[in-house]
Amino acid sequence: MKNSSQPEFKPLSGKRILINAGPTREPIDPVRFISNHSSGKMGIALADAAKSLGAEVTLVLGPVEIRPENKDINIVPVTTASEMAAECIRIFPLCDIAILAAAVADFTPETSSKAKIKKTEGPLILKLVPTTDIASELGRMKKPGQLVVGFALETGNELENALGKLRKKNLDLIVLNSLRDPGAGFGHDTNRITLVDRNNNIDKFELKTKKEAAYDILGKIVTLTASGK
Repeated sequence: MKNSSQPEFKPLSGKRILINAGPTREPIDPVRFISNHSSGKMGIALADAAKSLGAEVTLVLGPVEIRPENKDINIVPVTTASEMAAECIRIFPLCDIAILAAAVADFTPETSSKAKIKKTEGPLILKLVPTTDIASELGRMKKPGQLVVGFALETGNELENALGKLRKKNLDLIVLNSLRDPGAGFGHDTNRITLVDRNNNIDKFELKTKKEAAYDILGKIVTLTASGK
């Protein structure tokens, strides 16, 4: 498959794809929040690549400064993990494929102050509660013919942890990358990925641009859809 911006071959024509991307922001008070370093670049690259391969793409996008190059991508902006979960759960039944590339917060403050919290001499204690696990929810919801792809950003025991997530969340494919790999992870224009499918097939790739990696991921998805997983 050519890694071009407008491939002549469009193997995803007729497919409806949900992609989420970027971070979430979990409010502590009106001026502070809990978040992470996600730039949204990988998910946005996937959205552009999927559109170029003929798919109808809906992108649920957290608070980032960049947007897809293709103006025909349907963007659903969200801020918090609960908003992202609600939109993904709403949209997924209408889709053939979900690619969950967002770095969704695992925890959110139990309460958010409506006024700015003033600094005091003592410590500030925040009680955090778990957010909805979107991958698990979609893995539970999926019907025959639907495909759910997750991401695993790891810092140790990478393959073992990725396989655990794949099985626990009932995913069809997981995209593994490690923060230990130079040039991979948050903020970079490059990524080094390993693809693991539900049949334990493992495909490892060298460091590439995120645009190139997006086509590698979608190429695997095309293979899985053609084979019925």
